[in-house]
Amino acid sequence: MAERTFSFEFFPPKTVEGMDKLRATREQLAQLQPKFFSVTFGAGGSTRDRTLETVRDIQASGSEAAPHLSCIGSTEESIRDILNEYKSQGIRHLVALRGDLPSGSMDAGEFNYANELVAFIRRETGDWFEIEVAAYPEIHPQARSWTVDLANFKRKVDAGADSAITQYFFNADAYFRFVDEVRALGVTIPIVPGIMPIGNYVQLARFSDACGAEIPRWLRKKLETFGDDMPSLRAFGLDVITDMCDRLLAGGAPGLHFYTMNQAGPSTTIWQRLGL
Repeated sequence: MAERTFSFEFFPPKTVEGMDKLRATREQLAQLQPKFFSVTFGAGGSTRDRTLETVRDIQASGSEAAPHLSCIGSTEESIRDILNEYKSQGIRHLVALRGDLPSGSMDAGEFNYANELVAFIRRETGDWFEIEVAAYPEIHPQARSWTVDLANFKRKVDAGADSAITQYFFNADAYFRFVDEVRALGVTIPIVPGIMPIGNYVQLARFSDACGAEIPRWLRKKLETFGDDMPSLRAFGLDVITDMCDRLLAGGAPGLHFYTMNQAGPSTTIWQRLGL
């Protein structure tokens, strides 16, 4: 069996205090020896400098950083500059995404889809970067249909992606079904499930509505019963997510990618419970 890949995702902090806090989080999670830490990239490159700063910090600490790179609202020249910057920093791993149009901006830039970005990275840099792309087990919120979404995913793979990380989900069957269907299309790359620990129900519901991640009705209703009792909500959330991760790994998932929200506690607890 191939070695499983575990990774953690951060967003670039806005303040010095946030940066210090993230450093402490990263030091704690680094003890689990993940393959890499990924760092998000704001719409239209709005966090470009902060993403780079966070990535530099991770690389300097001896861990592997995988910056996100979203292409919507960007030009080939601006993406080329970023790729050269990352190469000069010794970064070998990217998460290539379409991204969202920055609010108030009508200009999509020179790239329309992530497969165009993947193809561009390969043209410019050959095999220098290991490229991750996004997968949507429950369909991208803007996709016209299931079939169209699967075809879009295959295009990213055919353009040169090495592996994929999924949008988070709370239904393991959605993941297994997606993997089966893309395998039937000839896709062979590893597809790592994205895992979102359950901490703050209101925030989670807002996020999920925006990104098309389904919170099953039974889970929504159960989470609502906790009200302001955050310790009980988190304890229940840990049970639900640990059980799902257990099922995913037992079913052949090639690893797990944790959306940490810049916190170490929940991901670490799940990790320990899984006996990783």
